[in-house]
Order: sequence, then C-alpha cells, then structure tokens
Amino acid sequence: MKTRDPAALTGATEADAWRTRDLAVVWHPCTQMKEHPDTMPLVPIRRGRGAWLEGVDGTRYLDAVSSWWTNLFGHAEPRIAEAIGAQARELEHVIYAGFSHEPGLLLAEALVAKAPPGLTRVFYGDNGSAAVEIALKMSFHSHANHGDARRTRFIALGNGYHGETLGALSMGDIPLYRRIYAPLLLEPLFAPSPDAYEAEPGESPEACALRRADQLEALFAANEGQVCALIVEPLVQCAGGMRMYHPAYLRRAREICDAHGAHLIADEIAVGFGRTGTLFACEQAGISPDFLCLSKGLTGGFLPLSAVLTTAAVYDAFLDDSRERAFLHSHSYTGNPLGCAAALASLAIFDSDDVLARNRGRAARMAALAAPLASHPNVAQVRQTGMVLAFELTADGVGRTPYPSADRRGLRAYRHALSRGVLLRPLGDVLYWMPPYCVGEDELGHLADVTATAIEEATRP
Repeated sequence: MKTRDPAALTGATEADAWRTRDLAVVWHPCTQMKEHPDTMPLVPIRRGRGAWLEGVDGTRYLDAVSSWWTNLFGHAEPRIAEAIGAQARELEHVIYAGFSHEPGLLLAEALVAKAPPGLTRVFYGDNGSAAVEIALKMSFHSHANHGDARRTRFIALGNGYHGETLGALSMGDIPLYRRIYAPLLLEPLFAPSPDAYEAEPGESPEACALRRADQLEALFAANEGQVCALIVEPLVQCAGGMRMYHPAYLRRAREICDAHGAHLIADEIAVGFGRTGTLFACEQAGISPDFLCLSKGLTGGFLPLSAVLTTAAVYDAFLDDSRERAFLHSHSYTGNPLGCAAALASLAIFDSDDVLARNRGRAARMAALAAPLASHPNVAQVRQTGMVLAFELTADGVGRTPYPSADRRGLRAYRHALSRGVLLRPLGDVLYWMPPYCVGEDELGHLADVTATAIEEATRP
C-alpha cells in the first residue's frame, strides 16, 4: 500500500503524520514505548545546524545534550560533511582483515600521536559498547597468553556505566539497566565510587577520592592474582547522573593496578575529545591507561565508530604462530573509511580552531550562568568538569533527600524545556548541560533561562 510522504505535508499536520507512521513500525531506544505518544511525544527532526535541531513543523530546539553526547562542533559541520562526501566518492568500505586503506591508517597515526604516552596500537570497532567488549577481551586474553589463567575477574566502579552489550553491561552498576539481565551477565567486583557528591561532611573531593582508592586497593588485595583489569569512566560517571570525582583517584588507581599486575581500562567514550577540559580526561591525572576506549565524539557526532588504543606490551602478547593466540574479534564494519574520514576531519578541527582554549572560556561562562541556580532550595549541588555541568535536584536541597522515583521530576523538567525550545534530557532527577562546542553566548543565556524555569516546574509541589 502506498503511504503518504511526510515531506508532502506541512507544519503540525506533517509532524502528526510522521509520529503516526513512526509508532507503527519503529521501536526507539531507552524508551518505554507505552509513553508515546502522550507522556513523551516523539519529536520528528528535519535538520540540524550548529547547536540547533529543527523539527518537521519548523520548531527549533537547542541541543543542550549534544545528541547523546556525540556532537562536538555542531550539526552539519561543513568540514566533516565534506570529508565524508569526498571519501564516499572514493571508497565506502572494504574488509579490514588483510586489507588496509588510507583513512584507517591516518586516523590510527593521529590517535597515537594525541593519546597519552605508551598507547601505540589502535583496534577499531563500531560503537562504544563494542569498544568496551574489545578491551575486556583483550585484557583477559593477553593475561591468558602469558599463562596467567587465574585472572578471570574484573573490577568496576559503583554507579558506573559502560554500555548495553552483555560484557559491557556486566561492568555497569546502575540497576535500571542491569537488574533484569543479571542472570546473563559476568560478575565483576564493584569498588565504591570516588564520587565527590558522596563525600563525608567536611571531606574534600580529593580526600574522598583517596579514601575510596584505599578501598579499591583492599579489594585488589582480597582477590590477589585474580583480576584482569579495573575499568573506570575517568572524572565523570555520565549515565550515573553526571557524578564527578577528583583526578587523584586515577593516579592511585594506576599505581594500584601496576602493583597488582592488572590492566587499567579508561572508558573515555563519553568524556573524551575535550568534554572535561583536556583532550582526554586521563591527562588531568597525568596517567596513561593500558586501554583507552573511544567513540561518540570520535567522529564529531557524524558516524558510528569506535577505537581501542592499547600498549605494545598487550599487542606483543598476541604475536605467535598459533592462531588461537591471535585476537580474532571482528566487526563487519571495522575501520570503516567513512567513519575514519569523519574522525580525521574532527581531529583537524581541534588543531585549526584551538578548540580546547575556546572551551575554557565557554566552560567559565557556563559556570557563571549556573551559579545563581545553586541557591535554589531544591538544588543540592551544581557540579562541573569542563564542558559538562549538572544540577542535582532533591526534595530538600541541603539534606539531599531524593524525590520518590515515581514523581518523575526530571520528566517534568524535560517537557517544560522542550516546550521552550531546549533539548534538556535528564538522568533521573539530574539535569545537565553538555552542549556542542559551537554554542554561543546568547544560546548559553537561553539555556540558563530555560533551565531555571524547568527547575521551578520540576520542583513545584
């Protein structure tokens, strides 16, 4: 049966027609589909430009969350778009087992040049969860290749999140995502999070981080010789509510992993490429992990691609005449030339536009705009790391008593902000800003104004 093309319709009628057709065939991610179309109506998007999205009805939305933390330099950034188009006219894809191509080689060279010291090998995947799976398997397999068969456990942090595939999900500690799949998952050891929000009264973020690092060391000691690796989200636990911690924890974690012969896996899928103020969050601790997992902003938000960077020591553990000692993990689209071309263009923008220096100014302006909201009686904390800023909403502010989850306070804020042209998608009752780096002064002011009224809406009786 022939269906009517949404492009032939106009305005609200077009949007309604689009929603009807979409809900007849599409299953959307991270969504209770029963909430559509009423509680959380779908927002059909026609195009994006800069920090803005435009709906099919002409409504514009400031993308304050960078479309799930992927977009760095704005929607339809012409330099990245042109690089993809040029590459598509030459080579769209080729098997990466036994073959090579220029974008894949150039990107690997560029990543090694920019990464923390010692990370000299690049293995490509196609999304963040895949990157975590690759790092977990590489860590275990490299230990096994060294004859260390006892190392079968991983340590992850409480309140952490590393993706949705089974291995990556196993490393997460957020019940909403983990609970139902628990019978299918690996069972890592969970160390207490160094989250500064959980500091004892009068305890500094650094002291909290060091206290938690002592607990991490005790966990290693209690499982001596059994741990493959520790996996962490450096500085910001994003899906866990944008909880933040002091770099001192990473320094101690590096020392503890070295002392106990375990790898350190840095999951910078969300926090890499300038989000925290440095190109990679690990830089703020002055450490190099054994595995660096990258995705999301890797391509500037244009195409799915991931990369795992690792050391010569890990790579050398797989070199042998035996095929069983090789790393046989693969994806059909490993090293996709289009994704690599996008990533190369994105990295070039960091150099040509002095992005990190400009972001320091933007981050300072974000802090100034958010500061007045810290005095709201239901804002328990305003916290910031670089271009990531979060507001913790609670029932009593100072006492930090959470709202009942059934209240859906964050949903109130989301709907209010959307009605005023801002995409402000909360994490529970945590509102956050993670805008594209192209966001301007007026746009940040608009974001702050709408956030203030969204907080009022969310916290009213």
